[in-house]
Amino acid sequence: MIHKYGALDPVFGLKEYSQIPMAVVGIVMKFFQIVISVVIGMAAGCIPIVGYNVGAGRNDRAKGLFTRLLISEACVGALALLVVEFLPRQLLLAFGAAAESAYYSDFGIKCFRVYLCMMIFACVNKASFIYLQSLGDAWESTLLSMIRVLVLGVGLTLFLPTVWGLDGVLFSMPISDVCTFIVSVIVIARTYKALDAKAGLKTTASKNI
Repeated sequence: MIHKYGALDPVFGLKEYSQIPMAVVGIVMKFFQIVISVVIGMAAGCIPIVGYNVGAGRNDRAKGLFTRLLISEACVGALALLVVEFLPRQLLLAFGAAAESAYYSDFGIKCFRVYLCMMIFACVNKASFIYLQSLGDAWESTLLSMIRVLVLGVGLTLFLPTVWGLDGVLFSMPISDVCTFIVSVIVIARTYKALDAKAGLKTTASKNI
């Protein structure tokens, strides 16, 4: 889609600038992968802890850990958001864009600021996917992943450029993250409710004993 709609752009349609969109998006995705790797590491580190607590019937601790994980992941996303919004030029320079044209720099800054403007939601979504796996809710985790990657990730990337051209490719990422976050909030609320219910049953059983 980047090649197709980049070729229709008045600047990137020129031969000497035709490789800029793909190169810039590649840089943006590399930075995104670095941030998401941190997010995945934090969430994956919680899996055995959640398993121990759920196995011991301490669903209250599992809930508390979920809350702290979501807050921590949101903080990682917020830090990444500050970097892409206020230091996009420095990020481009870090990937070797010093000798590139002004078109390269301008598109790179725009790409960072638009494509990754919902980093907080993206980080929270990823944490939710992984945490649900640790609770044994594989189908919900799979469903959220499918919605994000296939339904929205692919669907919007194919549809939005037909309306907005090359900008549609950039906006597909944040719109996908927002839509997925709405679904994630529903799943997170259900998870909290389920953990509260299990914790309540455990407390009642302990009193009866």
